[in-house]
Amino acid sequence: MKKIYGKELILDLYDCDPKIIRSKKKILEYSDKLCDLIKVKKYGKPICERFALNDPHTAGYSLVQLIETSSISGHFSELWNQAFIDIFSCKLFDEKIATNFTKKFFKAKKIKNRVLIR
Repeated sequence: MKKIYGKELILDLYDCDPKIIRSKKKILEYSDKLCDLIKVKKYGKPICERFALNDPHTAGYSLVQLIETSSISGHFSELWNQAFIDIFSCKLFDEKIATNFTKKFFKAKKIKNRVLIR
């Protein structure tokens, strides 16, 4: 049997609540709660910055939270009210729990998810 190094969950969220994806406080709250929910240990404080404001196509927050077993990242499109979240960990986690929590937290009307085993 092939050994698994880790798992990556890729989430594309559509029609998110615009107030939530434009709130640094809410994005940081999401990161904190997600780490607790999937039982991964945060490594340091998250980076969460809003930038690229000169181009509506790229404007919005980006999030990076290192975890002891890899990282969680997110990019939030203000133009389309979309979110793009990647959760990678060599500690296995329940992708259904992470997907459902993420959809509910950002109040997304639609979510597309993919799982990569590495």
